[in-house]
Amino acid sequence: MVTVKDVDPQELISLTKEELKKMKGISPPEWADWVKTGMSRERPPDQDDWWYIRSAAVLRKIYLNGPIGIQRLRKEFGGRKNRGHKPEHFYPGSGSIIRKILQQLETEGFIKKIGKRGRFITPKGQKFLDELSYKLVEKK
Repeated sequence: MVTVKDVDPQELISLTKEELKKMKGISPPEWADWVKTGMSRERPPDQDDWWYIRSAAVLRKIYLNGPIGIQRLRKEFGGRKNRGHKPEHFYPGSGSIIRKILQQLETEGFIKKIGKRGRFITPKGQKFLDELSYKLVEKK
C-alpha cells in the first residue's frame, strides 16, 4: 500500500492543493491577500493559491507527526528573520493562519482534536492523502 512517506512531498502538496480547491469548506479568509505568513517574512506570499498550499502542507505534517499542536506547527513554518546588521534569529510562523487552517480541516473531517495533545489525522484524512499518493505513484 502506498502512503504519504512513499511519494515526493512537493508533488503530493501540489496535488492535494488542487483537491482542496474543489472543497467549499476550505477557502482563504478575506484578509489572506494582505497578511504575511510569519514575522520572519517581509512581504505577503506572491502565489494566489498560497492558502491551499499551506493547508495541504499542514495536513501532510499532521499525517506524519500527529498528534501535533499549533506551537509545533508554528516552528515548522517559521524562519530566520533578517534583522539588518544584527544577527539573525528564528521566529515562528503565524499562529492565526495555522489555527484557521486547522479549523477548516476539522470541519471537513480530515483532522480531529485530542484535548491538549493536539490534532491528529482521522481515517477520512488518511484515506484522502493515501489515495492521492497512490495517484502519484500510478502516474509515474
